[in-house]
Amino acid sequence: MRHKKRGRQLGRDTDHRRALFRNLVTSLLEHERIETTEAKAKEIRGIADRMITLGKLGHLAARRRAAAYLMDPAVVSKLFSEIAPRFTRRPGGYTRLIRTRVRIGDGARMAVVELVVQGQLAKPKKTEAPKEAPEKSA
Repeated sequence: MRHKKRGRQLGRDTDHRRALFRNLVTSLLEHERIETTEAKAKEIRGIADRMITLGKLGHLAARRRAAAYLMDPAVVSKLFSEIAPRFTRRPGGYTRLIRTRVRIGDGARMAVVELVVQGQLAKPKKTEAPKEAPEKSA
């Protein structure tokens, strides 16, 4: 039985796998879009979502927890100042996985992981007032 056997091993021991995930999540938050294998992409989605949730909390303990996981202090400050404010109204699901191609060298399925809202702060769209129909003269 596979009780409490969540996640993929990816052919690595625990320390190597944890370091791999930390590096991938740091790169994702730094560049906001990365390409990796589909299995790795599926694994890091939840971790990246948790980091963004910490950024939305915004308090000192959350910043310390994010800094303990992420590999670059500049990415931690970017997470709290730029990335998290974009998702204030979104309750979850901050990442998107797009399957792209099959890698030629080993036949691995590749995927792009990206943040759902990219670039600058999302600005609300202007709603145009309905145009009035021209009056017909009788």
